Amino acid sequence: MLTDHSHIVLDACCLLNISASGQFTSILESIPTQAVVTEVVRERELITLTNLQDQESQGKSNIIEFEKSIANELLLVVDFESEREEELFINYVAEMKDDGESATLAIGVNRGWAIATDDRKAISFAKTQSDSLKIFSSLDIIKNWADRRKVSQPQLREVLTAIRVQGRYIPHKNHPLLSWWEKSIQL
Repeated sequence: MLTDHSHIVLDACCLLNISASGQFTSILESIPTQAVVTEVVRERELITLTNLQDQESQGKSNIIEFEKSIANELLLVVDFESEREEELFINYVAEMKDDGESATLAIGVNRGWAIATDDRKAISFAKTQSDSLKIFSSLDIIKNWADRRKVSQPQLREVLTAIRVQGRYIPHKNHPLLSWWEKSIQL
């Protein structure tokens, strides 16, 4: 599923959920393609992680893991490379009212890369912009990690609980992996 693409552009909501999991580096390492974050999202995500640092003891280690992942090119930071990407970004911001999701979508659409987001409005809008765009969610990435790393049920439950509590994430009622989430978090 994730292996069909050269790159996957992660939106801020997915990065926050991966960070909240306590397994940031391990999860990024399990992605079989190059994980990418836009410069717009990187700036925003560092602010979010810095704010979390003040609230939680894990926040500082999350910032360190985020920065190390970038330094080790496990997470590649990209910026707009063309006028077309900048124009798409501006048009998407006008529609979605969110810089991070708009930058993620503009780069994904223009370069033919997959994107990862949990925002339902962004997913709906993205589907209108490209028939070939592959869209993944945090759960797709977490399930990929759990399957590839053969994660034990207790560890998986711990990770999903951390995402639910610290990331404030619960999959919507029509999410294709909802039953997997419910089964895994209750075991």
